[in-house]
Amino acid sequence: MPTPFHLAIHVHDLQAARAFYGGVLGCVEGRSAETWVDFDFFGHQLSLHLGTPFANAPTGKVAGRAVPMPHFGVVLEYQDWRALADRLEAAGTDWVLAPSVRFEGEPGEQWTMFFRDPSGNPIEIKGFRDMGGVFAA
Repeated sequence: MPTPFHLAIHVHDLQAARAFYGGVLGCVEGRSAETWVDFDFFGHQLSLHLGTPFANAPTGKVAGRAVPMPHFGVVLEYQDWRALADRLEAAGTDWVLAPSVRFEGEPGEQWTMFFRDPSGNPIEIKGFRDMGGVFAA
C-alpha cells in the first residue's frame, strides 16, 4: 500500500461522526480527546475536529450530475466498494450520486458513489475491479 495520507476536517458533532464513520462506514476509531477523534479511514488517518465544516458547492460534474467540490474519499477494490455501497443503502443514505458505473468497458472503468457525512462533508468512494486502471487514461 502507498504511504497513508492524513486529512483533518471539521464536524459539528463527534458522537454523530462516531456513529457514521465507525458504525456505518466501518472505520476503526483511534485516539481521541474532547474536541477530536481519529479514524482509520480505509488505511488512511482521518482526524475529525469540532468546528465548522469546509465550504463546498455543487460545481463538479460526474456522470452528467453536479457533485460537491471540494470532496474527499478513497478508492477501493470493487468487492469492498460493493459491500460498502450495500451498507450505505441499508442505512438509508441520502445520495448525492447513487452507486453507479462510469467509463464502462473503457480504460479506467470504475464505480462511484457520492454522499455526505452527518456534518455535510462530501465524500466520494470509487471502486475498481482492476486497481491498475486507477490512473488509466
